Amino acid sequence: MRHGNKVNNLGRKSAHRKAMLSNMACSLIQHKRINTTIAKAKALRGYVEPLLTKSKSDSTHSRRMVFSYLQNKDVVTELFREIAPKIADRQGGYTRIIRTGYRLGDNAEMCMIELVDFNEIYTNDKAKKTTRRSRRGGSTKKEETVNVPEAEVVETVENEVENEVEEVAHTEAEAQEVEAVAETVEAPVAEVTEETEVVSDKETAGETSTDEGDASEEENKEEK
Repeated sequence: MRHGNKVNNLGRKSAHRKAMLSNMACSLIQHKRINTTIAKAKALRGYVEPLLTKSKSDSTHSRRMVFSYLQNKDVVTELFREIAPKIADRQGGYTRIIRTGYRLGDNAEMCMIELVDFNEIYTNDKAKKTTRRSRRGGSTKKEETVNVPEAEVVETVENEVENEVEEVAHTEAEAQEVEAVAETVEAPVAEVTEETEVVSDKETAGETSTDEGDASEEENKEEK
């Protein structure tokens, strides 16, 4: 009977249980989240959260106390350099347990335990929106007004003016190209029309000469 025994031994001896929790705490600090069973996650939460509280005071004594539990220099360094500044304003509750279902082999209830401040999905810190003018008309939604520095407003206006100038120059260049193409096309057309006119003049001259010859032959026949 386990009356008054609040410690879950997890089916292990004391040394084995401490070594397992130490390794799990190191993995949680390194990877910020791990998958395990519900029983181990609850035991790990009571083991690692006091260490996270000790890391808020960066002193030699605190580092030695945390190292006596974790036995890993790299993990202790990461805890005091990266994790401690993020959890400085949080008064406890550094970890979160999310149930993920049941294990296939023995049907043990599984979960994911993670550090609360390193989950970007649940955090409410969103990037500030900046307004941008659009040239499309007919938009029904009004743009949200956000306080934007004057320098950014000036840069946006200058960029829009430069874009308009580039568009005008582009259209002028296209118009010049079209004119050049039209001139190149008109020149051979004019030459062809001149040649056709010369040929038509020659043909008319030949027809008149043949008519005159026919008339002279008829006159000669009549005289005979």
